[in-house]
Amino acid sequence: MDPTNEVGVAEGTSDETGQVVYLHGPDDLELREHPVPEPEPGAVVAEIETTNVCGSDIHIAEGRLGDPFLDMVLGHEAVCRITDLGEGVTTDNAGNPVEPGDLVAPVYYRTCNSCYTCAQGEHYNCLNSYSHKTKALEEFPHFHGTYGTHYYIHPDQHFYTVPEELESVPEVAAAANCALSQVMFGLDKAGIEYGDTVVVQGAGGLGLNALAYANERGAETIAIEGAESRLARAEQFGADHLVDMTEHTSVAERIDRVEALTDGRGADVGVEVAGVPEAFSEGVQLLRDGGRYVEMGNINPGSDIEFDPGIITRNSIEVHALVQYDPHYLEKALGFLAETIDTYPYTDLLDAEYDLTDAESALEHSASRDVTRASLVPNP
Repeated sequence: MDPTNEVGVAEGTSDETGQVVYLHGPDDLELREHPVPEPEPGAVVAEIETTNVCGSDIHIAEGRLGDPFLDMVLGHEAVCRITDLGEGVTTDNAGNPVEPGDLVAPVYYRTCNSCYTCAQGEHYNCLNSYSHKTKALEEFPHFHGTYGTHYYIHPDQHFYTVPEELESVPEVAAAANCALSQVMFGLDKAGIEYGDTVVVQGAGGLGLNALAYANERGAETIAIEGAESRLARAEQFGADHLVDMTEHTSVAERIDRVEALTDGRGADVGVEVAGVPEAFSEGVQLLRDGGRYVEMGNINPGSDIEFDPGIITRNSIEVHALVQYDPHYLEKALGFLAETIDTYPYTDLLDAEYDLTDAESALEHSASRDVTRASLVPNP
């Protein structure tokens, strides 16, 4: 990673400088230095405590999401410590009092409250949600992503105080921002109920969080995965049944196995978090008639698969496709973590810590699965 300094104090910035990891194009990273901004009214400036490497960070860094995600500050999953509050900011978005020094988790996207989808109450679909993420570094407020020493929380960007139970494990709290909030929102959208059978395709970070949440909601859970280590983790995170893809090697065998576990009906709810296009066409066949399917894993456009839409129509399958969550779900996710931090081995999912200057290695090792989940720490 090429370290480049471009320092110059502009209006709305302080004399202090910070660093960010800037993506110029696929696999082209620079460590850049820039003045730390002063917050406008309603905004917050914070120092990054820790930020995690998410799967979407890897996809962006590799150029798989294309424009506009090819020239930007990386990172979105973080816990920060407040350094400066803009005029009018006295609480987080749940009404909890805040002051400099407090540990907070910011929602990684913005909700403008003025676009068509926000007006429909669909804040998770805000048309301007990434308007800050794709800005050039030279544009105020410079610290657009969480791969850095500082982060700027915009006036229309929700943030929440980190519960006391999570202050000693900020990397776990940071993960609430994406994986846990997302699956909680998705499962709630699908109307998960006590006694439902939930089948989860993939036992990575999203899948494990989905299993924990479904388990705590009183569901019977089935995890489908091919990696031995992930199957073991799935059991630790509440899976009642495991379907090993190395044992049940075909789609037909996995359908038969799920039906055998559900008295021949199929699951009530399915969750696709494997990120494999073919998993979608398989997943809707794992459900009972009238089942609900949550699609969250396939976020990269451009994949083609063979698919029979008649399965969805004739079996009355509800499909909920989601890439974000309503922002208040981050507070719910932090509360869920605080309540279950001693129940599930969340800390085991984050097994590697890197200095900010070594972000390139963190991304490479995460992509190759040499580590389960990496964290970047500006000052380890």
